[in-house]
Amino acid sequence: MEDSAHLSMSAPILFITFFALILSILYITRSLIIRKGDDSKKQLAGGTKTVPDAGGSWPLLGHLHLLGGPLPPHLVLAQMADKYGPIFTISLGLRRVVVVNTWELAKDCLTTNDRAFANRPKSVSSDVMTYNYAVVAFSPYSPYWRHTQKILTHKLLSDQQITLLRQVRESKVLTLIRDLREEYRKMNNSYSSIDASRTARALLMDMKRWFGHLSVNIMLRMIIGRRLNNHGEADEEREVLREYMKLKGRFVVADGFPFLRWLDLGGHEKAMKRATEKLDRVVQQWFDEHKARRNSSAGGEKSEQDFIDVLLTIHEDDAEISGYDSDTINKAACLAMIVAGSDTTIVTMTWTLSLLLNNKEALKKIQQELDTQIGRDREVNESDLNNLLYLHAVIKETLRLYPAAPLAVPHEAMKDCNVLGYFISKGTQIMLNLHKIQRDQRVWPNPSEFRPERFLTSHKNIDVRGQNFELIPFGSGRRMCPGISLSLQVVGLALASFLHAFDVQTPGDEAVDMEEAMGLTNFKATPLEVLITPRIPKHVYNQ
Repeated sequence: MEDSAHLSMSAPILFITFFALILSILYITRSLIIRKGDDSKKQLAGGTKTVPDAGGSWPLLGHLHLLGGPLPPHLVLAQMADKYGPIFTISLGLRRVVVVNTWELAKDCLTTNDRAFANRPKSVSSDVMTYNYAVVAFSPYSPYWRHTQKILTHKLLSDQQITLLRQVRESKVLTLIRDLREEYRKMNNSYSSIDASRTARALLMDMKRWFGHLSVNIMLRMIIGRRLNNHGEADEEREVLREYMKLKGRFVVADGFPFLRWLDLGGHEKAMKRATEKLDRVVQQWFDEHKARRNSSAGGEKSEQDFIDVLLTIHEDDAEISGYDSDTINKAACLAMIVAGSDTTIVTMTWTLSLLLNNKEALKKIQQELDTQIGRDREVNESDLNNLLYLHAVIKETLRLYPAAPLAVPHEAMKDCNVLGYFISKGTQIMLNLHKIQRDQRVWPNPSEFRPERFLTSHKNIDVRGQNFELIPFGSGRRMCPGISLSLQVVGLALASFLHAFDVQTPGDEAVDMEEAMGLTNFKATPLEVLITPRIPKHVYNQ
């Protein structure tokens, strides 16, 4: 009995050991073949340089152990750049990744080699959570991608469409500002009923949560066209979206070792499928509601079309493109808007306010600009944003220091190519470390210092729209984010409205913790708790 028990316990260990040995042999063999192939290709390409390999790699795992925390990957890779240079190769399991760390290299990738790097690498999350790569941000470079990108750029996110939905954004921001003032009033009325002699108290708020509520509500209002409240179905929709966004982009074991996908180690793929099915039911319901309304309207024309109305006008029910039916194309376009428009704006607004609270003079300058340009007798409108130059400088500096996606969305080489003398083989993943690029001391004096004034003086001609490669928080080239204008409008309006309506400070006037969280999107690791008090007369926000 003891011998059989010993054998039964040893068998799994022997199997794992044998399996690991086989994998090691396969890995070493594959690495030698790849290196030999790259060397021969490099010679054919004219003797270009080989991208150096970063040290610290483990057998099989590569550099995965370095990117698993607690430090976020972009900070780890920035430290590696200091050691290994402006361009180097890491291994994520069996996947080879070239990390780019200077604006000159990034410019060559996204201009001269823009077409060669227009593809996206495949991943489990993109396969499972984007209708089989139908969501434009994760689609391979193809006729389908070009068609969908054109719709996003020229229809959904055109200047005309953004302008048409201006009142939606203004109304939503104003409503949430009023809700905050009402919450402040109720809290102080409650305290006054206990002790009439007490002075007004500031309202404690978690601004990361509030910015999230605002961002998701604005996006959903523009996409589905109906007003949301804080209860019932709207709460369910937001919860489904949060669950989806938490899983989207997660790197799983099968991304580094595709042959292990069938095991679903950790159960992440199962969770992704479940979250996607839930969100699909929600999005399908939105389209069903719109179709029913269109059928019952007897040709009546709406003065204000939401994004789903536009999509239904473009794609008829029987439309099919590259194997995707019209329902899939439309739902994928909605997801593209949600993925691109919610997390990035939440992150940017949170870091902007955090930086301002740690730099009181800059906060004071913004509120002085608001008082000068708008006054204290009306609310902020989007048309005011053109006159808020210092606010724009603050947002630019925030995007420089804390880009929402510090490693951008990865690219993949569709063919062998040359990047400023370095040979990149077909199939190699390209990762742009925006954190490192945008803190280059050759371009930005005191690069880690928050200095918005630089965008009003020495760097006033540098913008964030993809033409200045020293600052590319939205990317550049044909795969850059198409929602730049909308994102900047939402961030500008929300911050201007909030800072115009309220004075804000941290509890105990303590410094804000600036620790960054793990993840592809650069969220603040801890809540942003602040104390707010109204600074504008209450009649301005009377309903």
